[in-house]
Amino acid sequence: MATVGSGVNEIRLRDENGIARIFYVAKFEEAIYVLHAFEKKTQKTDSRDIDIAKRRYKVLIEERGR
Repeated sequence: MATVGSGVNEIRLRDENGIARIFYVAKFEEAIYVLHAFEKKTQKTDSRDIDIAKRRYKVLIEERGR
């Protein structure tokens, strides 16, 4: 998910209840960071979900820089 940030990946899950997505970062030694998890209702990922992940990624990068 380069639109969210460098090193951000996406897990796509589908079952009888619907579709879910998880945005995460696994490029740091200390942890895997889950940025956002949500249930999808349409084919396209809502821009609000992408924006949430972008904001959380930005905070993560800023906090790691301290």
